[in-house]
Amino acid sequence: MVRVKRGNVARNRRKKILKFAKGYRGGLSKLYRQAHQAVLQAMRHMYVDRKDKKGDFRALWITRINAAVTAEGVSYSKFIGHLKTKNIIVNRKMLSELAVSNPDTFRNIVELASK
Repeated sequence: MVRVKRGNVARNRRKKILKFAKGYRGGLSKLYRQAHQAVLQAMRHMYVDRKDKKGDFRALWITRINAAVTAEGVSYSKFIGHLKTKNIIVNRKMLSELAVSNPDTFRNIVELASK
């Protein structure tokens, strides 16, 4: 039976993992076993954090809208409720952008919703 020489395949696989682990501290960037564990953990965090980022941004938008609406003398929940009853369809991202960059337009939306 002919033996299988895996030199290139195994080395390339290990090099790929060590390349991912570049910049990690100590043995995590030098030793294959430790680097492999660290890379697996890092990839798990990458996946979860991409999902969490969406919620983080939504929370930021809500905070911005709340600050702007409170300055107008209305609570956030009442403002969103008024928007829904008046069928004004603007998402939170756009509302927060208006509150930050275009306060006059945002003030008009608040007045329109709370009439």
